[in-house]
Order: sequence, then structure tokens, then C-alpha cells
Amino acid sequence: MRDVADIDLNLLVVFHQLYQLRHVSLVAKRLGLSQPTVSNALARLRKTFGDELFVRTAHGMQPTPGADRIAEPVGQALASVSAALNLEEPFDAASSERRFVIAMTDVGEIHFMPRLVEYCARLAPHVGISSVRASAVDWQQQMEAGRIDLALGAFTDVAERFFHRRLFSQNYVTMFRRGHPFAQRKVGLKEFLSARHLFVDSRESPYDQINARLEKAGVTRSVQFQVPHFTAVPYIVSSTDMVVTVPSKLAQQACGPFSLDFTAPPLRLPALHTHVFWHRRFHQDSGNQWLRALIAECFVEEPATANGTSPAVGAPPLP
Repeated sequence: MRDVADIDLNLLVVFHQLYQLRHVSLVAKRLGLSQPTVSNALARLRKTFGDELFVRTAHGMQPTPGADRIAEPVGQALASVSAALNLEEPFDAASSERRFVIAMTDVGEIHFMPRLVEYCARLAPHVGISSVRASAVDWQQQMEAGRIDLALGAFTDVAERFFHRRLFSQNYVTMFRRGHPFAQRKVGLKEFLSARHLFVDSRESPYDQINARLEKAGVTRSVQFQVPHFTAVPYIVSSTDMVVTVPSKLAQQACGPFSLDFTAPPLRLPALHTHVFWHRRFHQDSGNQWLRALIAECFVEEPATANGTSPAVGAPPLP
């Protein structure tokens, strides 16, 4: 059994950065070291663990299974040490210049970003928030690495190392321009299928599951036009006789500015359950806690459970 006293803990910092960046030169630049120093640290790590740990490939230094096994506990240990060293520096929203990164979908950007901008302008005028498209990155890996702070969305297949809290649930609705024949009445399945549909061919989970339901019902048989994202949908539907099936939050946001209306589709579609996700490593980080609390204040639509249990799955209550 290896004793921690026999290991230079600085080597673990090099290991953690190399696991995230996969290039010796990038690790050297981030840590302010020379490349030979980083290479020497890797050699010592290999000797300590009796494993190659990283193998040079055309795509950088790729981890071995042994490196994969120790990556998460090493990252958690370093985060705990960092938190212990900075306990005397609580996050002060009013003066902080920290920039947070949140992974979300295009629908999420439409719903979340305006209110977050408004609240930050009032409560944290120097704090910055950047969104990244959840489908464009491996947000779980990026969050583990500390490059993404939170994720907002109805994501499924999320690893157990992430805590989460439900914000709200929403149904799907069918949206159309005001004055459309669907307006202000119940629409039957036959009439629904015969309408001109705009199809959002999103491959993001869980929207892909909804698309499968629409396809099975026959919606796509006569579809002439489709887009890969939801952002352009209100512009298209407002100027045509097409209808489109979208999350209700998007419809609520778009109806006023684009003169649209919506109704319940004559299909049984599963609801979307939107959560805020964060990594266990950053559960005690005061800045992360502040942002989670702000998001809860702005967007939680469901009360806490009657027995007083935490609304955050796998974690103590949010501050």
C-alpha cells in the first residue's frame, strides 16, 4: 500500500492537468513549468504507480485504464485541498469578477439567460456568465475538469458523480401564428397530421425521444422543412401557416414577441424535467453555491418535499 507521505503531491497536480489537457506543452504552460519538468514529473508518476498512465498518440497523451481509475479520486482530493486553502475567502457576489460557464441547450439559453443577466446586473455587477451549447461539448467531462460550472437542462444518462436539483417540469405544445385554423379550439389527430409541420431535427437528448414519438405518429411523412435547432422556429412559424411542436417554455417566451399561439397536441408526449447539475468536486465551492442558489431563486417552480428532505439529489440542501 502506498503511503501519501512517500508521494510528492505536486506530481498529482501534474497528473490532473495532463488528464484534462492531454498535451505536455499545454500542462507546462498552465503550470508555469518547462516541458522537460513536466516530462520528468510524468516519469516519476509512472514509477510511483507502476503504470504508463499516458500514452502518446496522434490525438495527444491518452490515458490508460489505470489513469482513468485514479483520475476522479485524485481530482476530488485536489479540490478538497484547494477548498481547505481558501476557506478564508468566501464568495462575495457584489465585488467578485468571477466568470461562470453554464452548459445548456438553445431552448435553455432563451429561457435562462435573460433573467440571469437581469439578476446579475442587480446583484453581481462584475460577475460574468457564458453559456456553451451542451451538445457541442462533453459537458460532464468539462464540468469534472472545472471548465464548466453548471449544466441546465432536461438531460438524461447523467453520471452518479453529479448532484442535481429539479427546477421545473414542462409539457410539449404545438405552436402556430395567431389566426391559424388551430387557434382556440381542440385539434384532432387527423387534422394535426394533415397540417404543415416544421420539424426540429434536434439530436440532443431528450428532444430526440420526442422526435421519435412524432415520427411514429406520422408527423414527418409530409414534412417539407426542418431545422436542427429551436432558435429559428418562432421566426419561421410566425410568417407561415406551419405548426411546430416545442417545449411549452419556448412557446410562452415566443408568443408575445412573435404574435404566436399554441395548443396541446393530440399526442401523448412525455414531459421534460429540467434540472441544475453540478459536480461533487465543487459542491462546497462558495461561488458555485451562490450561482446554484440564484438559479433556484429564479427558476424553481416546485416546492420542497413535505418531509423536509433535500431537493438536491445526492447532496445537502442548497444554501
